[in-house]
Amino acid sequence: TSTYGTGEVVLDALNRGCRQFIMGLGGSATNDAGIGMLAALGVRFLDKSGNRLDPQGSNLMHIASIDDSHLHPALLESSFIIACDVNNPFYGPQGATFVYAPQKGASDEEVIALDKGLQHYAAVIEEQKGIHIASIPGAGAAGGMGGGLLPFLRATLKPGIDTILEILNFHESLQDADLVFTGEGKLDAQTAMGKALGGILRIAHEQHVPVIALGGGVEATTQLNEMGFTAVLSIQPAPVSLDKAMQKEFTLNNIERTVTQLLRIIQHFTPNSLSPESKHKS
Repeated sequence: TSTYGTGEVVLDALNRGCRQFIMGLGGSATNDAGIGMLAALGVRFLDKSGNRLDPQGSNLMHIASIDDSHLHPALLESSFIIACDVNNPFYGPQGATFVYAPQKGASDEEVIALDKGLQHYAAVIEEQKGIHIASIPGAGAAGGMGGGLLPFLRATLKPGIDTILEILNFHESLQDADLVFTGEGKLDAQTAMGKALGGILRIAHEQHVPVIALGGGVEATTQLNEMGFTAVLSIQPAPVSLDKAMQKEFTLNNIERTVTQLLRIIQHFTPNSLSPESKHKS
């Protein structure tokens, strides 16, 4: 339950000449505020007697000072985009520990202890670095890694979907499109809140392109329509088991069938609206 391994990956990349990084935060099963990763990159965490602490969540409470004088020198010329789709603060009722640690197996007692550790560590960071990370949206991502890395790296927290769509040049691809098909496993009230489909919908609306969302299952149809989706549709042809619904070939066939039928409807009522060129771009 340490982020030390992530630091080893970054260290290897640095030694291979990489200087621009995109890190995706989520599903970490850690709660060490990123001190494991930082330790792998040369940062030392010391207790009040000056002894070096193992970089793990249970030791956050015991950190009295931080020595980053041995931080890998290549980090001075490196930049990090930290892709994060949650806005949880560093600690507190909506913070890293109380929201996510129980999902990772932490007991009630461990949750309280880990949250106190994050509070203490944030105070040390503010004292030594002059940076108040506690209330930064997304600081609680991946067990506090979102906020814990900011004082030590040239890093920017950024929504994951914005990062991916930028890499894909999605804005440019959308300019000649008449229609966007998108989707995910389950369409529900959370679909447009910080997830991929929310980012796609926002950019498509900016360019006045309608969006149809397809899902293996659909809930909250009215709410999704109010969010701006032109339509939300299930791809399932009939009631099936979850195992069957998740089989790749079955899913691909269902998507193709559903999209084909939708395009047949569109072409029937607006035969000239989709030229061969624009259909290819849609």
